Amino acid sequence: MTVLSRINSPADLKGLSSPELKQLAAELREFLIETCSATGGHIGAGLGVVELTIALHYAFDAPRDQLVWDVGHQGYPHKVLTGRRDRMETLRQEGGLSGFLKRSESEYDAFGAGHAATSISAALGIAVGRDLNHENFKVVAIIGDGSMGSGLAYEGLNNAGASDRNIVVVLNDNEMSIAPNVGAMHRYLTSVQRNPLYNRLRSSLAHIFVTHDKGRGAIHDIGAIVKRWEESVKAFLTPGVLFEELGFRYFGPIDGHDIDGMIETFKAVRAFDGPRLVHVITQKGKGFPAGEHGEKWHALPPGHDPATGKQLTSSKANPNWTTVFGRGLTELMEEDPTLVAITAAMPSGTGANLVQRAHPTRFFDVGIAEGHAVTFAAGLATQGLRPVTAIYSTFLQRGFDNIVHDVAIQHLPVIFCLDRAGLVGEDGETHAGLYDIAYMLAVPGMTVTAPSSGTELIALLRSAMAHRDDPFSIRYPRDAAPDVVGPARDIPAVPYGTWDVLRRGRDGVAVLAVGTMVAQAMQAADALSADGLDVTVVNCRFLKPIDRLSLAALAHEHKTLLVVEEGTVVNGFGAYLSTIVEQMEPQVRVVAHGVPDRVVYAAARARQLAQCGLDAAGIAAKVRALHDAEALAG
Repeated sequence: MTVLSRINSPADLKGLSSPELKQLAAELREFLIETCSATGGHIGAGLGVVELTIALHYAFDAPRDQLVWDVGHQGYPHKVLTGRRDRMETLRQEGGLSGFLKRSESEYDAFGAGHAATSISAALGIAVGRDLNHENFKVVAIIGDGSMGSGLAYEGLNNAGASDRNIVVVLNDNEMSIAPNVGAMHRYLTSVQRNPLYNRLRSSLAHIFVTHDKGRGAIHDIGAIVKRWEESVKAFLTPGVLFEELGFRYFGPIDGHDIDGMIETFKAVRAFDGPRLVHVITQKGKGFPAGEHGEKWHALPPGHDPATGKQLTSSKANPNWTTVFGRGLTELMEEDPTLVAITAAMPSGTGANLVQRAHPTRFFDVGIAEGHAVTFAAGLATQGLRPVTAIYSTFLQRGFDNIVHDVAIQHLPVIFCLDRAGLVGEDGETHAGLYDIAYMLAVPGMTVTAPSSGTELIALLRSAMAHRDDPFSIRYPRDAAPDVVGPARDIPAVPYGTWDVLRRGRDGVAVLAVGTMVAQAMQAADALSADGLDVTVVNCRFLKPIDRLSLAALAHEHKTLLVVEEGTVVNGFGAYLSTIVEQMEPQVRVVAHGVPDRVVYAAARARQLAQCGLDAAGIAAKVRALHDAEALAG
């Protein structure tokens, strides 16, 4: 029997010997590689914290002691050690284990984690709740994988350090977020143990003192002098100074792959009260045969060879929207020297890595700091540059205040490109981009668009480049583009604020489709036509401003306008359009058809669309119901 097969809860770790703990780490790492190669998932971060997770569960007593993980994909080893090993084959699948931490999934998941830098704030809240309830347990926040580049982490540190609460923060310093870490904090966290300057200075100073004092009889003072100097330089060079000044007792840096050393440290840390921070050095992706510590292996789609990382099944699908965006922007930047690209720790995830290679001086990765990315873009725009800010829809939510206050109110022409807009399949509910239509429509002066094809995405980018008065947003999904996109130089801009009527029907229903829903609506129209029902289909590529001439004609010619959007139905485009049509043609009915007001859990993207009635069959069914209702009414 393997060591891993004997572990059904953290309690089973307590009796293991040091050699058995090391064997467990090796088996756990192999298990994660095999599992994620089949299911897909965020493999890199989990592989880096195998030994750290074992040591934490050995030294603390979860679930009584609360372990609060940051960036939930660090939690894969935690899932395996807390009774979910036999369900890992269902990871990120419909009805299976979440790809992130989830309170409803296990009593060991103290706090749900999908976005970065939440752990310290949440852990402090748990610690205060513990104290107010007069309870006695430990609270540990494990932050890392680039989260220390996020402002929320410092807000939590500042508050927790001043609180004098009994809380432990474990800083998992792996020098990576998804791409390599950026910023001053990353440089600061380079410890004295890895700093050759410190070691060279120490040796040189000792040599100088020995030479200077030779024959003077004062050599016995050299040791004390060097020791005092060493402590001063160590305080200057090590990262502990910052955390000590913030109110934390600092421990480290320690080797995050030395189980024995970490257990010894964590047991010692338990004995202290007040805020404590343990700085652990780990290697992201450790042990992955296809290449360790790389951005490429941050996450895997399902169906990979665990030995090589290569996709086992070939796909002839068109390039995904992300790649289309990256290629198109790279080409457009060759035409316009004022264009610059910004991303928040997601170069490859947004396609901006293509820009980074082609135009490195005009590419900026600001780390996991979306609010900063937006305001940084605003500053660039004041200098006549055209910032293209590429961020996932779900992450841009964190920068909403910056969009309103720093960009829109000042009428700055920042271009927002929202990747992963809509349903995101196996990435699940924390990463679903369902709210950007609603929140972008609410921003004064914001142009809101959604392309129906990769070619139209590039055309809208050209439209955005020509629009210099206010901000401009473009949303697109996590999916393959429906078309093969030619060179950007051959794609003209979309005329500003225009729709495209793709199909004119004779019956009383017009389907006003947004972005990805255009293709689904056309398929639905074909199916309805076979049943003798002829409907109009419109590509509403501009959601704001709307094409009022086209809308007036549609409202005059149809009794019902069905608005189909891959976003929340609450305060979405359908709701926005209904207020306009009510003033224009009050007798025309506007029906909003989007993602229902509920959480949409992980499943294949096609399955999610079907669940929400946003596939061709669901749209056709909705049209039939509306047509039948009209017939009964009239």
